[in-house]
Amino acid sequence: MAKLPVVNLEGKPVRDLDLPDAVFASPLRSHVIHEAVVAYRAAGRAGTHATRNRSDVRGGGKKPWRQKKTGRARHGSIRSPLWKGGGTVFGPQPRDYAFPFPRRKRQGALRSALSAKLKEGKLIVVSALEIQEPRTRDLARLVAGLGIRGTALLVDEPVSRNLELSARNLPTVKATRSTALNIVDLLKFDTLVLTEAAAGKVAEVLQP
Repeated sequence: MAKLPVVNLEGKPVRDLDLPDAVFASPLRSHVIHEAVVAYRAAGRAGTHATRNRSDVRGGGKKPWRQKKTGRARHGSIRSPLWKGGGTVFGPQPRDYAFPFPRRKRQGALRSALSAKLKEGKLIVVSALEIQEPRTRDLARLVAGLGIRGTALLVDEPVSRNLELSARNLPTVKATRSTALNIVDLLKFDTLVLTEAAAGKVAEVLQP
């Protein structure tokens, strides 16, 4: 098992925490991480784009002119795709872009990303993330006290309302709970901050 110091909110170590190698010492599988990112983003697409086909366009019920002896081409409706203002042929329609992605592969991608964070020294375990009042400056001071430079993902279990409200106005910080941890957030934020409770929950859920 890997040992990682648990620090307080001032960044001082208070004790050591054993992290299971099955979760935090997994080999890097970049292809699985890529597939997990593609699946996550595909599931998040709205898919609400739409164009009107000839059955959706208003009008065109009457034949514009008779079939023969006019010297013009034959037409049955002014809403044909050949006409200006007519329907669109094979245009986009509302659809769901999500596709099935195995749970074992999704968890494997999370294990690879967590292991990479630990190996790079960008994983911090704190005893707790307690904020007395929902103030953005208090959270900014807390993040600076932990020695974090750049973006940070704060993971707690559960996330307190004060922490959630305080992180909302910081563009470089996001607060989430361990059960909502996803591969895109792990790759987007530089430093991952786990509470002891969140680290235990993550290790429990991601055990192969």
